Amino acid sequence: MITSRQVRAARALLGWTQEMLADEALVALTALKRLESENDLPVREDTRHQVVKVLEGAGIVFLNSDRGEGVLLVGGAPARSAK
Repeated sequence: MITSRQVRAARALLGWTQEMLADEALVALTALKRLESENDLPVREDTRHQVVKVLEGAGIVFLNSDRGEGVLLVGGAPARSAK
C-alpha cells in the first residue's frame, strides 16, 4: 500500500499541486488531502487506486522494501504547468 509521504513525494517530483492531481485522478480534493494526511485518515480504496494509476501513468514508480518506501520518476515525464 502506498503511503501519504509517497504521494506527496510523487507530486513534488512531477511539480503538481494537490488540485492538479485531484483533477487528473478525478477524485475530490478533500479525498486527496485525506490520502496525503499523516493522521491515517480512512480513504476509499478506489480513491487510492485512481491516484496511484494517474501517478504511475505520469512516470512515477512506487518503491517498497525492507529498507523503507520511496518513489522514482522514470521516462522523463514532463511536468504539467499549473492551471
